Amino acid sequence: MTFNPTNLARALEIVAQYPRPKSAILPLAHLAQDQDGWLTPEAMREIAELVDVTPAEVLGTCSFYTMFKRTPCGTYVVSVCTNVTCLVLGGPEILEHLEDRYADDPDVHVEEVECLAACGNAPSMQVNYEFHEHLNPDLAAAIVDDYKSGELTARGVSGGRQ
Repeated sequence: MTFNPTNLARALEIVAQYPRPKSAILPLAHLAQDQDGWLTPEAMREIAELVDVTPAEVLGTCSFYTMFKRTPCGTYVVSVCTNVTCLVLGGPEILEHLEDRYADDPDVHVEEVECLAACGNAPSMQVNYEFHEHLNPDLAAAIVDDYKSGELTARGVSGGRQ
């Protein structure tokens, strides 16, 4: 079993909410990632059993969404937008700066994302799914450092962990 007893009970409640169990794949994937910090192969197999599909169907669904991490990642997930508006306003420079700065830091996982839907305040990034906008490379690094020091905390899931 991958889900701990509390989350297994929650998973069964989630499945029961849907007329078709397969519809529960995404909320179950969120639950598994919240528990473990990433979506493990074992969790995908357990989700498949709970909703009566193959593990390949769960993988196929979850691999489509960038919010599901299929490998372990750091405590701080830093998602930098490099789509059109952010591209023009400095997103790639922010991404490169953060990748260089945190290359050897196991607590920080820097990733490029296609769009954060914050074009009006570009360039933007998220740290543990909290938005930060109107950035430059130094400000972006200062924000990540503030999370690491505890000065900032995410209101939601922290790096996939509750």
